[in-house]
Amino acid sequence: MAVQVNAPAQRHWAAINEVSFVAGMRLLFWVWRVFGRWPFGLVLHPVLLWYVLASPRARRISAAYLARAGAFAPVPQGLAGVLRHFGAFAETILDKMLLWGGLFDTSRVRFHGIAPMQKLIDAGQGALLVCSHLGNLELCRVMAHQQAGLKLTVLVHTRHAQAFNKMLARLDPRSELNLLQVTEMTPATAMMLSERVAAGEFVVIAGDRIPLSPDPRVAHASFLGSDAAFPVGPYVMASVLQCPIYLLFCQRAQDGDYDVHFELLRESVRLPRAGRDAALTELARDYAARLEYHCLRSPLQWFNFYEFWQLPNLDKNDASC
Repeated sequence: MAVQVNAPAQRHWAAINEVSFVAGMRLLFWVWRVFGRWPFGLVLHPVLLWYVLASPRARRISAAYLARAGAFAPVPQGLAGVLRHFGAFAETILDKMLLWGGLFDTSRVRFHGIAPMQKLIDAGQGALLVCSHLGNLELCRVMAHQQAGLKLTVLVHTRHAQAFNKMLARLDPRSELNLLQVTEMTPATAMMLSERVAAGEFVVIAGDRIPLSPDPRVAHASFLGSDAAFPVGPYVMASVLQCPIYLLFCQRAQDGDYDVHFELLRESVRLPRAGRDAALTELARDYAARLEYHCLRSPLQWFNFYEFWQLPNLDKNDASC
């Protein structure tokens, strides 16, 4: 059942500075450019060790997530697992910097399920893309600059990562061109997004973080063995925009290349007044199932560093808005 969430007692994810080691990443980026990737890896380990030891909360959250994932797939546990988890995070941040610095070989990106997306592009039809914090979404933003007709508007809340986003902007000013910071969905914002989709643009929104509003509406779905709260905003937005809704997953493969997956969730979303909550919950559960599938394929690449399974107090209100 889709429900409304009272303000949770725990800190909201947006209050967590998940890239507080930006200064360290600047140093590592310089090492990579001057000496190459192998020396980068050598210097990376003491930087990661310092961050993990100095951040007990991040260490605890990572270890708890790895324990859950370990019940379904071979996943390293304990301090070694946490270090590898944050090592994968640092590698992803480096790749983001290389992407926007023009130093990343984009031929290393493999696209899956791109044919239906290309048909939409050729027809000038937009869609909603629901992404996650799995892997490296920057790949699609960079590829949008290279793919004729592919225009992305990425909805973000970047106050918790201002330093990192400024660093990307210094590498390439285009890194901010298709970002739209949204703290709440107003009628004006909905109208603007509707116009963009009608013009053939693709709106990208994360489906695995509770929104910032004081009373966010969520649905519960099973994820890695326990219920978690997922936002229903993407599906409400899809019903308003009346466009196809796709899932988007970007992961680094074992060979070091990247796989980008596009998966159709619904051709369109209609939310009946009767049974609205059930429809929203079904959509959230379908998203959670696909996120779990891709997450277990690359368990060290889900970078959602907050208490994801700590369910807030719930007010059993209807999720209509």
